[in-house]
Amino acid sequence: MERPRSGQRWISLSEPELGLGEVREVSNDAVQVQFPAAREMRRYALASAPLRRAVFPLGEVLRDRAGTTLVVESITHEAHLLRYHGQERSLCETTLADDLGFHTAEAKWRAGILDESSLFSLRLEAWYRRGQMQQSPVRGLVGGRVDLIPHQLSVAMMVGERLVPRALLADEVGLGKTVEAGLILHRLHLTGRADRVLVLVPESLLHQWFVEMLRKFNLNFNLYDEARCEAVENSDELRNPFLESPLILAAVDLLAHDSHRLQQAAEAGWDLLIVDEAHHLGWEDGVPGLAYAAVAKLAEDTPGLLLLTATPEQLSEEGHHARLRLLDPERYQNIGKYRNEMDRYAAVAEAVERLRNGQWLTGKQHQLFAQESTRVRQLVTHGESSRAELIAALLDGFGLGRVMFRHTRKQLSGFPVRKAHLVALDQDGVDSKITWLVALLKKLGAAKVLLICSSRPLAEDIFHRLQAVSRINAGLFHEGLTLIQRDRAAAYFAEPEGARMLICSEIGSEGRNFQFAHHLVLFDLPTNPELLEQRIGRLDRIGQSETIHLHIPYALGTTEEVWARWYHQGLNAFEQTVPGAAQLMRNLHPEQVALDELDSLIRESRQLRDHLVKTLAKGQDRLLALNSGGPEVAATLIGQICALDAEVAFEKFFLRVLAHYGMSIEPLGARTYVLHPGHLQTAAFPAMPTDGLTATFDRKQALSREDWAFLSGDHPLVRGALDLLLTSEQGNAAFAIWEDSDRRGMLVEVCFILECLAPASLQADRFLAPRPLRIVVDHTLADVSKDRAIIQAQLQDADAALVRTLIPTITPHLPTLLEKAQELAETQRQRILRSALGKMRQHLQQEITRQADLSPFPQAAVDTLQGQQEELTHTLNHARLRLDALRVIFCGAPTRS
Repeated sequence: MERPRSGQRWISLSEPELGLGEVREVSNDAVQVQFPAAREMRRYALASAPLRRAVFPLGEVLRDRAGTTLVVESITHEAHLLRYHGQERSLCETTLADDLGFHTAEAKWRAGILDESSLFSLRLEAWYRRGQMQQSPVRGLVGGRVDLIPHQLSVAMMVGERLVPRALLADEVGLGKTVEAGLILHRLHLTGRADRVLVLVPESLLHQWFVEMLRKFNLNFNLYDEARCEAVENSDELRNPFLESPLILAAVDLLAHDSHRLQQAAEAGWDLLIVDEAHHLGWEDGVPGLAYAAVAKLAEDTPGLLLLTATPEQLSEEGHHARLRLLDPERYQNIGKYRNEMDRYAAVAEAVERLRNGQWLTGKQHQLFAQESTRVRQLVTHGESSRAELIAALLDGFGLGRVMFRHTRKQLSGFPVRKAHLVALDQDGVDSKITWLVALLKKLGAAKVLLICSSRPLAEDIFHRLQAVSRINAGLFHEGLTLIQRDRAAAYFAEPEGARMLICSEIGSEGRNFQFAHHLVLFDLPTNPELLEQRIGRLDRIGQSETIHLHIPYALGTTEEVWARWYHQGLNAFEQTVPGAAQLMRNLHPEQVALDELDSLIRESRQLRDHLVKTLAKGQDRLLALNSGGPEVAATLIGQICALDAEVAFEKFFLRVLAHYGMSIEPLGARTYVLHPGHLQTAAFPAMPTDGLTATFDRKQALSREDWAFLSGDHPLVRGALDLLLTSEQGNAAFAIWEDSDRRGMLVEVCFILECLAPASLQADRFLAPRPLRIVVDHTLADVSKDRAIIQAQLQDADAALVRTLIPTITPHLPTLLEKAQELAETQRQRILRSALGKMRQHLQQEITRQADLSPFPQAAVDTLQGQQEELTHTLNHARLRLDALRVIFCGAPTRS
């Protein structure tokens, strides 16, 4: 590649849809290019920049920014810039229109540099395949290396489809919140709506998140800590470390305790912010904690926000409301209003269920909801045709709406039994518990045992005491260890021949998955039932196949007995999850109860728990279940994903692409292959390790073998290979002979790409993703694009000598044929644009109506959406047709003149 110079026009080979770029700045090792049509700026390393100088051939019709056209007759150089001449005028390349395409197909035809006909066919199919991928309703969901679990997929689809995805994922422990977040992130990332993503987690979960995102979703995050930030600044003190990578994973404490790092992260700008274990975002007595304040600062200017917690009310109702305010500050301004809404949840749920069961609102329900909501009032007047919209409006306007999603074990099935083993010890103290623990381990034999206690000092004390009296192979896991040490301890515990026991401090209660173990020792008990559920959730998770045994030692006559018996006899918290645990704590105050008052507390707790279960079942839990996606949604998604998983035609197509580039392909089993770079035609093949990989198109195989790649349209190897082909000139100009055709004369087959040049913030691809338009015209200018005989024709390549003979004869007719093809493509373009515009207007009008009904400042929200609608209308109407490839087909057996 020649060295770029300021003012020159270049195109991006990896993103041709950006239009013509203009070089803004060139340094020793980097080049900065602005793409005015898409309002984007890119910075590339010179050594690997996917750029090509935009040099238009003679005969090309050019246009400047003022709309003046020119047919190129000659080209001259002025210093380092090009000047195009024609019709007694000229254009410098700096004035060229920013949306001009680079029509290499015609230039190659004029020069007689033609590809094999089969390569044109492969290129055309690649365009169609990529178009199908980009427009697939399950894009980003199909490629995850995950089981197709209904509740996870339905939530991922509902949140991932939103214009601005902001939600609290609050499934009970073990139901797969991380997978839901990964699916949402993957979908947003592949559709271009979340290019820059910041994930904040407790430090203990950094490596687990890194591995999950990489193995399940092929998302390669960069781990950030203070050392990494300092390393960036040491090379250039003015550089913002958070601008060095688009996907960053960091501990929340990195930003919460350092205002400078927080300011850098905020200035870097993000499309999506994800915060795991969000119940740690403390808020007490109206005062935000450091972590809450840090997230609030980032969330203020970040469009997308996902908060994850299994225990949203663990600390307080006030804290839960404050976290909801992070997601929707307008709706959740006032906690009193929020509490009033909660009181109506049962009425909302009853109304929604009536509508879902084919009934209509009662007069009382109509009066309750219609008087407060213009949208509900209008939908009611529309009658039966508005049933689905009315359900959505009730859930959105009067329930937790679009903000919170929560699934419980009660809603789902397939979870193991939990069996509590309470052990009353005559003596208090660690020694008596160690003696009991040694006996328990002998009794359990080779079974894996997880032990969780409240603190690092206690965990270390247990470990050392146990080592002194027993030869048990045990590991230690606490916050004083480095991340790598913790990961090694967890991995050693997971190995069949590894540690029999893992002793954890409280950080073992969050995030880590130990479902391969079936025994949990609760050496001491937390004074919060939601934290207790966090501990149990390390074993009680999706994928657990055995009964979970909980071993709870406690000293008679102590506060330990109060907590153990209250949890077990009062709440049944060991063997079942406790609905409304935070509310029970606030009402009962078990920490203030003496041992002689315990029986009374247990009786009161049972009554209150039963009452609360019934109340929640009628109200909040029932409403959340209705709002979190029904089985119909999930069944449709699973059907679509399974259909793509089973598509053998896609598998064969992609193997042809790999073979074209010289990839060595060795079958290993059903739909599984060993891929080696071999003698590749390209220096670097995207997402392909230098030593090759084993890949499968079978989801079941991929789930059992995480060291194998799971290939689908979402995989970076597939996307990268198609980009490599479609951004090159390979196959974009071809000549073929159709010897056994009944036709005589010539056909021209043209592939146009209908694409929209728009800034990413508009998300125009939701309504018009780039798509190929195939047009075939014969020598009489008739449209024969749908002729089945042509589609199924067996075409042959002609030898070079014959091509050289025929090209001079064909070339003079080519402009007329291409002009006709362009005319036919334009007709299709208008039809497609009408559909896209209609889809866009319907989608945004629904959102405008919603905002007008819900927002405290409806006019501002409506004005913003209407401005977006106007900009999208202009952008879609100016979607361009770009000639990508052409093939001339000679019908009959040609003779050499």
